[in-house]
Amino acid sequence: MPKDGIGASSKRREDVRFLTGRGRYTDDINLRGQAHVHFLRSDIAHGRIRSIDTAAAAAMPGVLRIFTAADLAGVGGIPCGWQVTDRFGKPMQEPKHPVLAEGKVRHVGDPIAAVVAETAEQARDAAEAIVVDIEDLPAVLDMRAALAEGAPKVHDDLTGNLCYDWGFVEENREAVNAAFATAHHVTTLDLVNNRLVANPMEPRVAVGDYDFATDHHTLYTTSQNPHVIRLLMGAFVLGIPEHRLRVVAPDVGGGFGSKIYHYAEEAFVTFAAKALRRPVKWTASRSEAFISDAQGRDHVGRIELALDAEGNFLALRTETYANMGAYLSTFAPSIPTWLHGTLMAGNYRTPLIYVNVKAVFTNTVPVDAYRGAGRPEATFQLERVIDKAAREIGMDPVELRRRNFVTEFPYQTPVAVVYDTGDYNATLDRLLQIADREGFEARRLDSAHHGRLRGFGIAHYIEACGIAPSNLVGQLGARAGLYESATVRVNATGSISVFTGSHSHGQGHETTFAQVVADMIGIPAAQVDIVHGDTSNTPMGMGTYGSRSLAVGGSALVKATTKIVNKAKKIAAHLLEAAEADIELKDGKFAVAGTDRSVDWGAVCLAAYVPHNYPLESLEPGLEETAFYDPSNFTYPAGAYACEVEVDPETGKVTICRFVAADDFGNVVNPMIVEGQVHGGLAQGIGQALLENCVYDGNGQLLSGSFMDYAMPRADDLPFYEVDHSCATPCTHNPLGVKGCGEAGAIGSPPAVVNAVVDALQRAGYAHVTHIDMPLTPARVWAAMHAN
Repeated sequence: MPKDGIGASSKRREDVRFLTGRGRYTDDINLRGQAHVHFLRSDIAHGRIRSIDTAAAAAMPGVLRIFTAADLAGVGGIPCGWQVTDRFGKPMQEPKHPVLAEGKVRHVGDPIAAVVAETAEQARDAAEAIVVDIEDLPAVLDMRAALAEGAPKVHDDLTGNLCYDWGFVEENREAVNAAFATAHHVTTLDLVNNRLVANPMEPRVAVGDYDFATDHHTLYTTSQNPHVIRLLMGAFVLGIPEHRLRVVAPDVGGGFGSKIYHYAEEAFVTFAAKALRRPVKWTASRSEAFISDAQGRDHVGRIELALDAEGNFLALRTETYANMGAYLSTFAPSIPTWLHGTLMAGNYRTPLIYVNVKAVFTNTVPVDAYRGAGRPEATFQLERVIDKAAREIGMDPVELRRRNFVTEFPYQTPVAVVYDTGDYNATLDRLLQIADREGFEARRLDSAHHGRLRGFGIAHYIEACGIAPSNLVGQLGARAGLYESATVRVNATGSISVFTGSHSHGQGHETTFAQVVADMIGIPAAQVDIVHGDTSNTPMGMGTYGSRSLAVGGSALVKATTKIVNKAKKIAAHLLEAAEADIELKDGKFAVAGTDRSVDWGAVCLAAYVPHNYPLESLEPGLEETAFYDPSNFTYPAGAYACEVEVDPETGKVTICRFVAADDFGNVVNPMIVEGQVHGGLAQGIGQALLENCVYDGNGQLLSGSFMDYAMPRADDLPFYEVDHSCATPCTHNPLGVKGCGEAGAIGSPPAVVNAVVDALQRAGYAHVTHIDMPLTPARVWAAMHAN
């Protein structure tokens, strides 16, 4: 087998161009004759547009045209890709999301006008000359206040600011309440999952082009799923037939969920390119990204856990307020519901669960999926309430978790999903071994000697990756299929081009996908080329998010390659004058079983395209196959995390001393890439726990709108991680046995950090500190220590 096949820590081939400055990002694309657009955005959170005067701006140098909503007649609103039905059987309220604000502005950053000019500077200068008269309206920011009677409406045509009131599992509700009424002990915790700004390295960019001769549109964009953008924008916004619309997502510098969605700017540049008969380009500034990119998390809620006298979990219930922002982003309704409620069982066999979610419109930037998407919110609630319960009943947090672990698989949870495999005790054992919990007391005493408070916290997580199957998610409100696709094209000399519907924006697909194909055939991975990101040459796919790439996209790749191998065996059998059933493929050679007769992979490929000696009566020439894969179930990565912290009692500053992650990702294709994905997720999770916070004032102004105010984690904020994925239980329902790894670190780390800080304070005698909301800044920790 090739040395760089499945299981090898091959270096990422794409890093050669990334690290040498040879990547081709959307902002690197400059088309002949292109113009530039600058969006005039609202500087107030809520207001009625009385008038827009563009006369002076239109006369400024370089200005080609200024567009407002009135100029976009016939253009549809930005569609939402998921519909949620509430617990009363009614569909959610779904307001229109116009490309440019119509009648009202609803958040700071809402685009009012678009100025197209010869240069970006001229467009920006002209936008500043536009005079907009806006009647300032009261903004609603707090979710509970938004639902109060008489609260200002974000959308006048809706009955109120409630998007939906969702209950799951609704038929469990009475039984859950009864279990709480008779429980030996109930733990209650109120908590906040703070709003985050994704901040990928590359801001969003969009370039629209139009070919008048062929009536074809092209959009170059920073997207995680170009096929979905083509479908949504073509069918619902601009009315362009798919065969006349090409969407290209070249190298993309990170996404973390914020580049999944279809945005107004993409639709506008595509529309304007045809209107002006020339390419139109937009590049977001970082400040613009803070008020235009979909943001993440922002849940406020209560979780309650009922236990019996032995510490067994009896029931769980939650009430959550989930912020949608001013509009519904593409997948926003599904995040606090089907990607959150279905994971509330966690790693535990809780027999009864009820989850209530109220989704609320506010005068803020729309909220959608951010790394983990619903699973971090569920895990944070669950792992924090378990830790609090352990303290209340006087049980070791590790023992309480062990006592309630799921141990038999497959396991049907009370929240619909079925876990196929796992071994939560094994990951916990491995975690405690690496973290050296037994040696913690000595380290705690050493910290105390130096005037520091030391704490140890653990957290478990389970997540659902590779959302599936399509017929199920369709019943749950998804407006798209969630399959994946691959075309494997074998060239006459034996090299291979793979065209995938998945998209890579940092995950390393060009390396790992090649490893899979190379391993199946027994050829060097260098002979396999991976093509993605262009709807004109890749099969229809759903893109990359939710740790689905290998589990779903890789499975499609395996199916297509299997078809290739099966056909190649027929050709080899003909060349070797043997029965097809006797042909074996090993190390890039087709051999007749039990003999020394064989033919190389390259010779079979050449015969397929130069069919002088070929079974033409039964086979078409060529070697090219396409496959679509629609999963039968989610995959369920799981793991155990341990965090060890020091707290400065004088300032409240938290320092992470150690962080250990023991994950079960099933089979691993490239251990080095998996480790890197965990590292990245941990950085984001720790950032949320200690530093990051998106803050609006009472008028809806974003107070944390730049890196001067929004505290991204830096290298010295993070420890050296200890990562292990040796306790693997392969997934049972995809051909690779993989589960997904990209979001794990961001899911399990926030509760581990908070648990460790609370542990440090409790050990130091601050018994009243049972919870601190993220981020655990020095001011918050100090205030909690000194609260009455």
